[in-house]
Amino acid sequence: MSRQDISNLPVVIVPYQDQYRAAFQRLNELWIEEDFEIEEADRRVLQNPQREIIDRGGFIFIATLGSESVGVCALMKRQDRQYPYELAKMAVSPSARGRKVGWRLGQAVIDQARSMQAKRLFLESNTKLEPAIRLYEKLGFVKVLGPPTPYARCNIQMQLEL
Repeated sequence: MSRQDISNLPVVIVPYQDQYRAAFQRLNELWIEEDFEIEEADRRVLQNPQREIIDRGGFIFIATLGSESVGVCALMKRQDRQYPYELAKMAVSPSARGRKVGWRLGQAVIDQARSMQAKRLFLESNTKLEPAIRLYEKLGFVKVLGPPTPYARCNIQMQLEL
């Protein structure tokens, strides 16, 4: 679907179902491969989001425009007392950028974390991804020095106090 085809459709955020597995993987691989390499931690999560995220107490949200999946974002449960929840694997299709898809996905994750009485959210990123960093800041995240990361590409960690 082109930008023109989707310009009048509303963005709808829906919870993950297995029918979105391929979109979750494809959209994440697209942004990662644009500037970085797929890492082992990515492969594990992207190839089996049900086992690696949902079954561990997390959630995934999908942004749709009509029948097209144009964005994804996960709330991952972590084994970390200071940062028990992570906003992760956010990706937006180039065809849907500028439609506030990332903002809506981020808000869905934040709302879900609040409903679970989370005290804070954590995320890892790279400062090369300037639009993503600006989005995280608009959502209220601030830079922190967090725990060791499994990602070679990670050069910034952020948290949001809920």
